[in-house]
Amino acid sequence: MPVTKFLFWNINRKPLAGLVAELAEIHRVDVIILAECIMTPGTLLRALNRDDPVFHFPEARSRRLAILTRFPREFLEECFHDERVSIRRLTLPRRMPILLAATHLPSKPHWNAASLAVECSELAKNIENEEQVAGHRRTILVGDFNLNPFDEGLAGGLSSVMSRRVASRTTRTVQGREYRFFYNPMWNHFGDASSETAGSYYYNAAQHVNHYWNIFDQVLLRPELAEYFDPAQVSIIKRIGSRSLVRQDGRPDRDSGSDHLPLLFAVEF
Repeated sequence: MPVTKFLFWNINRKPLAGLVAELAEIHRVDVIILAECIMTPGTLLRALNRDDPVFHFPEARSRRLAILTRFPREFLEECFHDERVSIRRLTLPRRMPILLAATHLPSKPHWNAASLAVECSELAKNIENEEQVAGHRRTILVGDFNLNPFDEGLAGGLSSVMSRRVASRTTRTVQGREYRFFYNPMWNHFGDASSETAGSYYYNAAQHVNHYWNIFDQVLLRPELAEYFDPAQVSIIKRIGSRSLVRQDGRPDRDSGSDHLPLLFAVEF
């Protein structure tokens, strides 16, 4: 099956069009999703299409997410939006249609964990509604959740689990109600086994419970897509060409890039 490559990056309101374009060129990215982007579509398209005019900016109504694609814009049609969510139908010729849901949830300093958990439950309902309309559940959910994979919003509100085998059951039942699983491969990216970088976002909170390293930037997949997905195809990017996005201690370098590291992944469908 053909492979489609996706890039998600919270760019922290920085003018990083050149870096986004370089990253897209190096990895041959097909769909770019940016959070906290204040650059105009024109600025992004000029950077992305400086050598070869291939990227397009499909119609978007969510102010907090910028989505660009190599595919003709009519192949990535928005079917639901609110201030922090965009759900789109990705329909490519001779390939299975999928749903692409992107989100940027409020940050913890502004919303507590309980409110974020409720927001995740609402997000799950909106996705299920669009799945019913589409007639399939081949859904990718990606974004900055401002939650870790183990937080109740992800584990409870979105029913996301670290195991494809568990997710392959498709649903879980609680109090007689069924909830649909997401598979979350981001658990594999915690810790410093391979480098000093142990997540996608570092935050030193002056609190008794402090994780320091977090993975707020995540991709989740329905079981119907997880079977076509290799977890090894998910990367937290630490370098773009000659520019390092992390400091010597492994933390994101806000001067070089953003306070979040980019997330790159590929799906066969």
